[in-house]
Amino acid sequence: MSIQRLHLETNEDILVLLSLQIASYRVEAELICFDDIPPLKDGIQSIREAEETFYGFFVHENDESTLAGAISYSREGGAVTICRMMVHPKYFRRGIARSLLQHILMDQQLNGATRFIVSTGTENLPAIQLYESFGFAVRRVFTVPPGVSLTTFERPAIIS
Repeated sequence: MSIQRLHLETNEDILVLLSLQIASYRVEAELICFDDIPPLKDGIQSIREAEETFYGFFVHENDESTLAGAISYSREGGAVTICRMMVHPKYFRRGIARSLLQHILMDQQLNGATRFIVSTGTENLPAIQLYESFGFAVRRVFTVPPGVSLTTFERPAIIS
């Protein structure tokens, strides 16, 4: 198992990420009872144009390396926004999302981040539990289309 930055330089690299993203976000779409979420609409061009930094979690099995999870973030000044968090359903409940989030929090704190922001569907309890376990607190709940709400969480960087 390893976490590595994803450079997404080729269409093949992007398609591997998109396959993971679609599998992961289909589960979130079911949890929040809304299948029109933006990550399910992405294509090669939108990923290529995304102003986010991507990291992947690779599982090594049978002499092969498989992208099992990924996270992306953007940064503006000291504020880091977690843009995407995804784990392939085949690899749920193995601590992959936790490892990815911990990696970004530690790396960005070492690079001067002062706060972290993340949003998820209000009904996505596994994601909410993960973020709260890292000290994220609810900052805002808002309705996207009628009947679907998102929750934004925030936490300060932890100064050691």
